[in-house]
Amino acid sequence: MAEKKAAGPPPTETRLREAALAHLARYATTQAGLVRVLDRRVARWAQATENPDPEVIATARIAVRNVAARLVASGVIDDAAFAASRARSLTRTGRSRLAVAAHLAARGVDQAVAQAALPQDTEAELAAAVAFCRRRRIGPFARPDDTRDPKRSLGMLARGGFAQSIASTALDLDPDAAEDILIRLKQA
Repeated sequence: MAEKKAAGPPPTETRLREAALAHLARYATTQAGLVRVLDRRVARWAQATENPDPEVIATARIAVRNVAARLVASGVIDDAAFAASRARSLTRTGRSRLAVAAHLAARGVDQAVAQAALPQDTEAELAAAVAFCRRRRIGPFARPDDTRDPKRSLGMLARGGFAQSIASTALDLDPDAAEDILIRLKQA
């Protein structure tokens, strides 16, 4: 049997802050995401310790929230900037507003902040649908020998979260117009 790795010293606020800064140096995250990462760190320490003191664990969990709150207050973590950046990126890759909103909710972004970050115009949604079509090689980007049923392509876009009107418009575009839309999307 393998021996258990030593748990090390208990997580203090200073150690948790260092871990948070190391995480933020590599990854963009939200306040909720950072709290999840640091909570997992505390849980791993507690699991590696033979008889963890519940008071130490409770103190560490409070310290996790304090560290995250201080980083938000100092501007190191900005959920609105994270949401705006992620929404732009996901829209460019062909994700619908619905898919982007679901992604942001899963990352712990508040609903009001997420709604503010989402593109509100139908042109941006159409551009995302065209990017989706290009990624899936449907509609204007289908191969000439593709004999797929058009309803199947419409279903793919519907499962991607696009409205029927947007999906139909994207599928009916000619390839040159679709490329122009994608160029404008990348410039935005």
